[in-house]
Amino acid sequence: MAVSRKIVGFHQDELGDWVADLECGHSQHVRHNPPWESRPWVMSARTRDERLGSELQCVLCDRGALRAKNN
Repeated sequence: MAVSRKIVGFHQDELGDWVADLECGHSQHVRHNPPWESRPWVMSARTRDERLGSELQCVLCDRGALRAKNN
């Protein structure tokens, strides 16, 4: 069963790709890289803000990974 977690924020990684910060303390890349990943909403602050509180599947929680202490 997939574990969904709410998005609580965003940051950019060292390459400038957007990463969603999840309520569990994990993070997930949310790239807009058509045709593989179509997430045009990551391209503006307004549309990213509109996604706060929405849910993404957390693969790390699915695997039972604990949150890193420095996150």
